[in-house]
Parts: sequence; structure tokens; C-alpha cells
Amino acid sequence: MPKFSLPEDAPSGLTSPVTAKVIKYAARAQVAVFKATNGRIGSNWRVGAGFRKPVPTLLLEHRGRKSGRQFTTPLLYLHDGDDFVIVASQGGMPKNPQWFHNLVAHPHTRVHVKGRGAVNVSARVASPEERAALWPRLVDLYADFAKYQTWTEREIPVVILSPR
Repeated sequence: MPKFSLPEDAPSGLTSPVTAKVIKYAARAQVAVFKATNGRIGSNWRVGAGFRKPVPTLLLEHRGRKSGRQFTTPLLYLHDGDDFVIVASQGGMPKNPQWFHNLVAHPHTRVHVKGRGAVNVSARVASPEERAALWPRLVDLYADFAKYQTWTEREIPVVILSPR
């Protein structure tokens, strides 16, 4: 398998197994705190570009496309009318996150949002035109998305979650 090389400005530990574990356990903690407080705590991302400009987060439920297990992942989101828009950036890593593949396989799911509780949604990948219109708004929401895009050769997918 060819080794992935990071751009010079990308953090050297981006593809480290330790980084993946830290992200995994931090996400689990955020999910637990969000659920325990009904989103009073854990509903804003305050890391990286979010430090000065906190970004709203939701909890995305998704079913494993291979395992069938239920997972919950905290994600940044943008409101677009009634829709929630999420980004499969995975911090600029070379592959799309597992939740993205799970949503493609099982698009009917639900999210948990502060002040709204659980919302049933249908997921779809934004068309190229929709992505082009949404991307500047997403970068305005969380500037690090632009940096992540430069760190990876893949086009980072944008997913639209529409209430059903």
C-alpha cells in the first residue's frame, strides 16, 4: 500500500494512530456530555478556528454499513433553511470518515440538536452546484475547513440532512 504524504503545512501527526484514538475518545466524551445535558454542554465546538468563533454541533446517529451497529458522532453543522449541512472533512485526512460511508448506505437517520432534541432526517451528498454554493458559507462558519481541503487530495464531501 503506498504511503500517504502530507502537505508541508499539515500537522505531522495527522495520520498517526494516536491521533485517531484521541479523536475517538474525545468524540465519545462529547456525545456523553451532550446527551447528559440535553446539549447545554457540548453543543458548540471551540477548537481551532472555533476557539474565537464557536461553531454549533449536532449529534449524528448512523448505522454501520458492514456491522449494522448504531453509532453517534458529534459534527459541526450549518443551518440552510430547514436543513442541516455537515462536512466529511475528518480534519483533512486522506479518506472520508466512516460516518460518511454509513450515511450513503443508510441515509434515513436522526440528529440531536440543542433546543430541538431528536430530528429525523434524510441524508444526501450535495451536488457539485450545491457544494459550490455552500462551501464559502461553511468556511465562514469554520475557517479550518479551507485548510483541511488543502491537506487532502480528495474533494471533501458536503452532506445535506433534510428533516423528514
